[in-house]
Amino acid sequence: MGTGVMRPALVLPLLLFVAGCAATLQSGRLPPAAFADPVELEAIAFFPQDAYQCGPAALATALDWAGIETTPAALVPEVYLPARRGSLQLELVAGARRRGAVPYVLRPRLEALLAEVAAGHPVVVLQNLAFSWYPKWHYAVVVGFDRARDELILRSGREPRHVVPFAVFERTWRRGGYWALVVMPPDRLPRTAEEIPYLQAVVELERLRRWHEAGAAYRAALTRWPESLAARLGLGNARYALGDLAGAERAYRAATEAHPDSGIAFNNLAQTLAAQGRFEEAEHAIARALALGGRHEATFEATFGEIRARRENQKSGTADERR
Repeated sequence: MGTGVMRPALVLPLLLFVAGCAATLQSGRLPPAAFADPVELEAIAFFPQDAYQCGPAALATALDWAGIETTPAALVPEVYLPARRGSLQLELVAGARRRGAVPYVLRPRLEALLAEVAAGHPVVVLQNLAFSWYPKWHYAVVVGFDRARDELILRSGREPRHVVPFAVFERTWRRGGYWALVVMPPDRLPRTAEEIPYLQAVVELERLRRWHEAGAAYRAALTRWPESLAARLGLGNARYALGDLAGAERAYRAATEAHPDSGIAFNNLAQTLAAQGRFEEAEHAIARALALGGRHEATFEATFGEIRARRENQKSGTADERR
């Protein structure tokens, strides 16, 4: 199909999180009753790191929890940068995505980190174990906490159970920009996920043509945000790419019903109907998209022309068969 099914248009606002240099630690501002129950995810795998390769070890830990078998050695070519003797956050995110997981960067808040661990999700964190002016970067995986004992529990370096006080951990984490990552199976949502950032993460799976995983992630998103236009369109895109035209039609039709002012939803529905040879219905759908107009109007016009051309070709082919 020439024009192709349109991808959901997501606008991700630029959010600038400033960690700042304030002396007050987030752990000191937690309400006494918050996260009062101790948590330890004892079943989380442990991969001891080789020299400078904490990034592959931490990512392998997170991927193993997400049900994706791998090893640090297998990840080294993808995420380890020899010139830097380490891994950048972007490499870890991209490495998780290439394996079919949904990497989701948390808000730089201790509450978000603890909420994910309490939900059973290990959290990859970036620490600076030295000084801001002479950093020693390190990735670890938070797998537990006990506020009453003032302890955080990490898979770190060559220690399967590295226990540190909250304040000590937070100072090293703060020097790492409060960066934290959960690596989710496509059919599960992070506890603290927000709609637009989460769907933006899933769109990247589409770009890698990981259609099965993208479809599962969009279905999961709809359980929390059932009216999400982007999730409905994304689910339709995934099913269309997999050749499930009936499933794509259901997803796009649901999008038009929930969002009758979305020209993209009617455009995608029209293309899917045309792919099934239902040209009259397709023309009705694309006429609705054209009536709505907007910044995608040129695409709607191209879709309309393509549907007309395919319908004429079908008529010509039928006439030739009758001769």
